[in-house]
This record gives sequence, structure tokens and C-alpha cells, in this order.
Amino acid sequence: MSDWQARAGTVFTTRKQPATGARGMVVTNHPAASAAGAQMLAEGGNAVDAAVAAILALSVCEPMMVGLFGGGLMHLAHPDGTHEVLDGMACAPFAARPEMFEGREPHRQLRGGQSVAVPANLLAWEAALKRHGRFSMADVIAPAIRLAERGFTVSGYLNECIQETAPDLALDSGMARLFLPDGAPLAPGARLVNAALGETLRAIAAEGADALHQGDLGTSASHDLARKGGIITTDDLAAAKVIRREAVRGTYRGIEIYGPPPPSAGGVHVLQMLNLLEAYDIAASGFGTPQTLHLIAEALRMAFADRAVATADPAFLKVPVARLISKEYAAERRAFLDLARAQTWVAGLSNRESANTTHITVADHEGRIACCTHTINSLFGAKILLRESGLIPNNYMALFDPRPGLAQSIEPGKRVTTSMSPLILRREGKPWAALGLPGGLRIFASTFQAVMNLVDHGMSVQEAVEAPRAWTMGGPLELEPGFGAETRDALAGMGHEPLAVPHVAGGMGAIRFHEDGIMEGASCWRADGAPVGIGGGPASPGVRFFPDVVK
Repeated sequence: MSDWQARAGTVFTTRKQPATGARGMVVTNHPAASAAGAQMLAEGGNAVDAAVAAILALSVCEPMMVGLFGGGLMHLAHPDGTHEVLDGMACAPFAARPEMFEGREPHRQLRGGQSVAVPANLLAWEAALKRHGRFSMADVIAPAIRLAERGFTVSGYLNECIQETAPDLALDSGMARLFLPDGAPLAPGARLVNAALGETLRAIAAEGADALHQGDLGTSASHDLARKGGIITTDDLAAAKVIRREAVRGTYRGIEIYGPPPPSAGGVHVLQMLNLLEAYDIAASGFGTPQTLHLIAEALRMAFADRAVATADPAFLKVPVARLISKEYAAERRAFLDLARAQTWVAGLSNRESANTTHITVADHEGRIACCTHTINSLFGAKILLRESGLIPNNYMALFDPRPGLAQSIEPGKRVTTSMSPLILRREGKPWAALGLPGGLRIFASTFQAVMNLVDHGMSVQEAVEAPRAWTMGGPLELEPGFGAETRDALAGMGHEPLAVPHVAGGMGAIRFHEDGIMEGASCWRADGAPVGIGGGPASPGVRFFPDVVK
């Protein structure tokens, strides 16, 4: 038993095994996508090539989570120690209006044509390749084409997602044909083929992102959407853009932490919460104890109070990033924290985000890291299929507040706010860890706890991603099964409302960088994730296969 387990309020056993390698590491939420990324590394590509190949493969084999008609963030670290975030988040169409969903049936904002926002993730993937990759779009998209045209095996996880959304999928003939053949969800072990998507991927291989944003593919998609009540036009697709942003940076117990800036809430509020708890001896308090969980819950309530009023698209709302991530602000907020009782937090400055996303973490032996989170928002996005292209569009419009005049209200061209939190950690300037996960509003709560698991509790990377999680934003305190009844009772006595849940957020993928140059990759039990490491290396100089033999 490790030191942290001896002090823990709960002890758990990891369900998966990590992978190691000195030449590269790819961690995604599907083994076929991890293999696609590893193939790029094996063929001489770098972490960016591997990341884009893996994301494109996920757009096929995790159709419920991510797709070409979605959005996301690419957090890239370079060998010189610099960081950048490529923002490919979706935005509201030109025809969108603040009051378009006010007083109307909620389902219009959650599914169908009107729920679709303008995608930009394909633009981000292409920009990353052109700026930092070694391969072309045609090179990195080849594994995805094969998966779409030849098919892949349906997992129990995908089957459960289909079952969960079957009533909505049945409302769209294309989705029903693909995922509910003969009226029943695709069974585990069945083969899923999307030939139309394969043709779409071939068009992108030939034309790049222009196929969707300037070409015939975009025209087809906009026409298909219009037939389903959508308002996205070819002008919207042509105007979509990727934005390069500076990562936010902070420190926690000497570890540098880099994360995405607004419109993501992830980086800002993870740093805010870590600053708040830095004054407490979390290691001595112990993992999973009522005292530690109380501090986590109070930090989350504080962060969500500020998120509601202070985090949005910075082009539409001035976000006080420097103040939110400052140690001084944390000290001000800490003065209100009661170590014995839960309380209601209000913003210290004058829930429709979906848990269904995907994440990849990739590193190469040259010092590049790609930590990327992408989504079509809800399970199966808008739950409609664009028949001509095989695309499943996002339902990102569901993230806006349907009421006009608020920080999260709809405005044409406004990017949605997200909790995505792809984090890269450094110690003494060198990469130390990289991690992220899907999970909507529960994402940055989970990365926050994973950082504490690594830094405070000294967990291995496999333990850190699989450890039981907690979450709250002001109501009940959700607790995964690893926290027992005694712990829940103690928290109730402190004024919390403990609620046992099967899981908090989704499958985390992480890489830990060791001093000997070994990379250790880990994925957790909450998804189909699999790490793939590249070991070995080139032959020693001067070696020949067969020496000359003179007879």
C-alpha cells in the first residue's frame, strides 16, 4: 500500500494498465484512434500529426462524442517551452437572435436543425498541421477513411450511448438507419460502417478544410440542415475561423500549470481553485477524507459562482482573467471559507453543457505535446444525420442562455463558453504531466482533482486518472462509488448534500513525463480509452544487416 493509500479516506484498485515509451505516447478514448496516432509517430510524424490523426479517427469511432461538424480546443506545447491554444469552438450563426429560443419548446435548442452552431474544429486541426505538423491532411486522415469505409466494432460503451438516446435517434430516419437497424440499437460486436462519411473524408483529404468551409461539402451540409430547420448558411461556414490564443499560466506548489483561456472556463477556474487550496496541507488531510472533499466542494462552488458572471467569449465580454487567477484574489476568497461547514457562494466579481465530449493527449520524443478536447456537445449532437455527407452535427446552441441580455446569451458570431480543460504541467521548465477529459460542466472539476492527485497525494498517473471524483456547482455534492457511506455521512454533517452517482465526467487521458525520458500514458475506466506507447529507436550507427563474409 502506498503512502497516500495509508492516509486515504478510501482505497481503490485501478482497472486499467498504463503504457510506457520513450519515443512517443498517444492516449485517446478509443483504441483505434490511439493506433491511428501511434501510426503517425511510427512513420516519422510528430505529436501534432498524431493528434490530428487520432481526432479524425475518433470522429468515426466515437460518433456520439465528436465529429467534423463540432468544436474544440487544441492546447499545444512546443520543444522551446512555449504554449498556444488553437480555439476551434463553434459560434452562433449570423441569423441567430438572443430571443430565438426564449419561451419556446426546450427541445428546439437541444436537438434538430436550429440547435446547430457553426463548426470550426476542422479549421483548427488543419491550422495545427500546417503550422507544426510534418504530414498533409491526406496522410493523417487515411486511418479515419479506413474506419469509416471498412467499419469498426461497436463497443459496449457505444451500445449504451445508443440505448440512452434511442428515442431521439428514432426521430431522424438517417440516425435510425445507422444506429437502430431493425429498430434496435447496434449490439456490441456489430460492425458500424458509414460509407457517406468515408466519401466526405476523402473530399477533405483532397481539398482540406475548404471542402466544408468553402466548397461543395459545405453547400450540401447547409442544404441538408435547412431541410431540418437549420439556419446555418454557406456564408456562416465561409466566415468561421480558428483563433490562436495564449494559454493561461499559474503555479501550484512549484508546478507550472498551463491551460486554455476564455471562452474556456477550464484553465482560469482550475488555477483559481488551486490557488484557493494552496494554503492548506492537502497531503496531510489525505485523499478522499471528509476534510479534503469539503475543501474541494467549497472550491468548486466558489469557481462556479464566478464562472456564471465572468467567463464568456472575450470578444463579447471583458473577462478579468488576471484577477481570477491571481494569488491575491484567492486570499480574498479564502477568508470566506469555513473549514467546518458548507455554504452558499456568490460571485466575488461585479446547465446545459453536455458531458459528452472526447479528449486526446499526445507527446513525441522531441518535446511536443498536444492536449486536445473536442465535441459535438450532447450525445450524438443534434441527433440528426446529414445524409449526403454522413455528418452528425453539433447541438452547441444548447450552451447559450435562451434569455437575452446575459453573459451567456445568444449573439451572432458569439463563441460558446466551455468547461474544456486540457492542461499541461511543467516542473523546472520541463514537461511533467499532461491531461484532460470529456464531461461538460464536470471537466475542470475533474482536472483540478487530478492535479491534486499527482501533486499532493503522489499518485501514479494511472491512479490519478482512475481515482474517485466529486463534483458540485452549488447543489448536491456528487460522489463516485469509491467514497463510502461513512464519508458521505460525515459530509452531510458538515452541511453538504451527498449524492452517490455512477461516475463524474468521462474518460481521462494523461501522460506523465519521467526524468529518465520515459513517458507513461494512462486512460481510465470511464470510457474505451487506451494508451499506446512507442519504444525502441533507430539502429546504432555502422550496423549492417549481414557482415561481408569472405570465403
